[in-house]
Amino acid sequence: MENLAFPPGFLWGVSTSAFQIEGATSADGRGPSVWDTFAPGQADVACDHYHRWPEDVALLTELGVGAYRFSFAWPRIQPTGSGAPNPKGLAFYDRLVDALCEAGIAPVATVYHWDTPQPIEDAGGWLNRDTAYRFAEYASVLGERFADRVRMWIPLNEPMVTTVFGYAIGEYAPGRTLLLDALPTAHHQHLAHGLAVQALRAAGASNIGTANHHCPVWPTSNASADHDAARWLDALLNRTFSDPVLLGTYPAEIVPYLPAGHADDLVNIAQPLDFYGVNYYEPHGAAAPGEGNPLPFELRPIEGFSRTTNDSPIVPAALHELLVGLRDRYGEKLPPVYLTENGASFDGIHDRERIDFLDAHLRSVATAITAGVEVRGYFVWSLIDNFEWSKGYAPRFGLVHVDYETQRRTLKDSFFWYRKLVRS
Repeated sequence: MENLAFPPGFLWGVSTSAFQIEGATSADGRGPSVWDTFAPGQADVACDHYHRWPEDVALLTELGVGAYRFSFAWPRIQPTGSGAPNPKGLAFYDRLVDALCEAGIAPVATVYHWDTPQPIEDAGGWLNRDTAYRFAEYASVLGERFADRVRMWIPLNEPMVTTVFGYAIGEYAPGRTLLLDALPTAHHQHLAHGLAVQALRAAGASNIGTANHHCPVWPTSNASADHDAARWLDALLNRTFSDPVLLGTYPAEIVPYLPAGHADDLVNIAQPLDFYGVNYYEPHGAAAPGEGNPLPFELRPIEGFSRTTNDSPIVPAALHELLVGLRDRYGEKLPPVYLTENGASFDGIHDRERIDFLDAHLRSVATAITAGVEVRGYFVWSLIDNFEWSKGYAPRFGLVHVDYETQRRTLKDSFFWYRKLVRS
């Protein structure tokens, strides 16, 4: 990172999520989530963070980061998704948060990272408007317990992924294949976000934002039909999830698929935010739909770039494009930005490819800052290798290698590289 400077107070961190690392899926009163149903038994141990959290906090201390982004597990707090909280679930997060504070590491809490309690899904899940109100009650429980110690709050992680991967194409839990009929789940998640922001503030929480997945969408040719397809896909993947919270509107392409009366909720959805979290991994290509395609676009691979072991193209310049594009689109409506996730899957302890990936993407962040985008922090995905959703344990995103047979943690070369950067 020679010749690059970041603003004073720039926050360096790492991220994880509960279902991907905790294990202990039936311990101490935790209820089943949609992911326990979708991938039964696969994350029963995961990284055993539920029992090994002191070791993982020690890793964070050794890494020297200023912040740790984790998620609360909804079914560990409310096993059925509603009602009185589970004391043992709250106590687990009390121990974790207290240890972070004692280590001088700011707790950055995600309230929901895709682990909907199964009883909530049985009642309709995110297709059911009532889920937004259950979620607000859950957020209130967390706010009342942890507002005095959590430094930053993220109500929902990547609602796009829940809508598109979980309800539209079925690659993630709960495995529905509704295509564009999944879009009511986006609106209900937005309503949940807005209600949760209000509930958290009422409980005394501050510094509340969001963490949206963003990806530049590129047409595969100069043909007008391909440009139209790219605009549609951009609306679906990006603007559907940023416009409502920042502008209080939906993209015109999406409106016909939303629930009746959705406009009445926008005042609740567009709550003032203290920061805007961006999760970035890769751009996507789009082309006009072929015959028989029920969607107004076709996904196309981005060619001509090196790829990660997760088959993602490595395009650091697209992160600069994304950040500047957000600034240009939203102007003064865009709060200060944090990169709440950025990382890549590579194998091995000597992971030069990951170091090169992080270095190049941080250079894009730095150039975006120079261009006037107010970026205040950067979180690597992820601290440790973990359960990578529908792809299981094969992709390795961690700065720390996990031997899943023994749970032994081994520091990768990228861990030492990031530690040096953070300390400098």
